Amino acid sequence: MKVDRKICVIGLGYVGFPVAVSFAKKQHVIGFDISEKRLNELKQNIDSTNEYKAEDIQGLDILYTSNPADIKAADFYIVTVPTPINEAKQPDLTPLKSASELVGSQLNKGDIVVFESTVYPGATEEYCAPILEEYSGLGCGTDFFIAYSPERINPGDKKHSFTEINKVVSGQTPEVCDTVAAVYQSVINADIHKASSIKVAEAAKVIENTQRDLNIALMNELAVIFEKMDIDTLDVLEAAGTKWNFLPFRPGLVGGHCIGVDPYYLTHKAAILGHNPRVILSGRSINDEMGRFIVNRTIKEMNKRGHGSRDSVVTILGLTFKEDVPDLRNSRVVDIIDELKSFDVDLQVHDPVAYPDEIQAEFNIHVTNFNDIRPANALILAVAHEQYKQLSWPEISKLIDGNGVVFDVKGILPRENIPKNIRLLRL
Repeated sequence: MKVDRKICVIGLGYVGFPVAVSFAKKQHVIGFDISEKRLNELKQNIDSTNEYKAEDIQGLDILYTSNPADIKAADFYIVTVPTPINEAKQPDLTPLKSASELVGSQLNKGDIVVFESTVYPGATEEYCAPILEEYSGLGCGTDFFIAYSPERINPGDKKHSFTEINKVVSGQTPEVCDTVAAVYQSVINADIHKASSIKVAEAAKVIENTQRDLNIALMNELAVIFEKMDIDTLDVLEAAGTKWNFLPFRPGLVGGHCIGVDPYYLTHKAAILGHNPRVILSGRSINDEMGRFIVNRTIKEMNKRGHGSRDSVVTILGLTFKEDVPDLRNSRVVDIIDELKSFDVDLQVHDPVAYPDEIQAEFNIHVTNFNDIRPANALILAVAHEQYKQLSWPEISKLIDGNGVVFDVKGILPRENIPKNIRLLRL
């Protein structure tokens, strides 16, 4: 099976675009996306994800297209579309279905389709392959072949980039796996791990983030317990962290398109197979409740300091799911906002990196300019953006009216020289 392949990347978001860029430094790449806005920006060397500067991507040999006919020239498809969950916290495979239909309609004999999107074990073979066969009229495993290679993109992380992290690959046959490994190795400087099957590679992806989710859930439950004991959780973790094998996890909001989502793909499949995944779902439940815990603790402290919640002003700093990244997908700061609305507070929201039009469209939330923030009765610092890390207590004091409350969710503010009129809370 030939290794010299014509690459097409389906989906040019946080995952797909770094893949396309890496291959385009070596060869011609077809980059497909359904968003004309995204394509027009990329054609002008503008990356709205802030992963690349204009000089990093100008001159790359990438055909940016939304025309299905353009992808037929490829013979190695890399599918990197989102795999979110719906309101019932069940896998939403709509983007994956559309991508499979698209690729299937253009497949030729000998083509390889590699899925990088997070799925439950078995989805590539049980769900995607039949769609590819239906829309191509070709046989999977005879005319064309499938493979799975889990994405490990960490938005905003310049050290662990696509080319510098170990890559897991799998294939429908050992020969396909070898070909997929060779194609990726042509652009990746790290090791390639060949999984024994597609299902193993799929499972590896979902447990990577499920493990992190459960460890953070433990920290969050400890934060709830230690709050009742009037103990600072981060102080406890700092002390415990002096032991050589203590894992450095911290409490916090668990959102984004991976950690807060992937476990539900695994639990979905487990439930179909008749197993109740109690530990995983328990961890998810704890993490999903942290927004409510933060709000209730803030309101409780406001009441102690003479501020009734009704018509009180509360400022939230940070809305994205992660610091210094404009990605709003599955941001759990929204849980804080929704809970605060039930207390009839006057909300102000600021974020220095998210796009106001996207915030308005996604959450129907008006963003306040930083210089226009009114002094509030409480301030919740929800995301550790670099701009917020630079804030001094005199600057924060200007954002607080009277005996106010500051809830430092990420624990980034100094605990020295806190003004006497401010009560500092942390997880």
